[in-house]
Amino acid sequence: MLKPKTYVGLDNDLNGGMTDTGKIIRDARAFGLIPENETCAGWLPHQIEAIWERANAEWEKYGFRVSAMPENLRTKYMRIQSQAMAQARTAGWTGAQELDDD
Repeated sequence: MLKPKTYVGLDNDLNGGMTDTGKIIRDARAFGLIPENETCAGWLPHQIEAIWERANAEWEKYGFRVSAMPENLRTKYMRIQSQAMAQARTAGWTGAQELDDD
């Protein structure tokens, strides 16, 4: 029997965590859906999808715009994103990968 595929965890994700799954986890942290130290290591795909659905529902409240968030939530979100970008750059991420399809 095949072992189910699990997520490697935000700290071990590609591009220093700058992936679609990494974004889901950072959003979930910002919205308080999971603790800020949760990496989701070992999570199954359906668990990641469930947290994405919950984070998406939170984004919907703000029209999917950071600028529409209440100040305290926007500050938390920006702090989490800034820390993630700094860690990703340390891991070698430049942001250029996002432009490869353009």
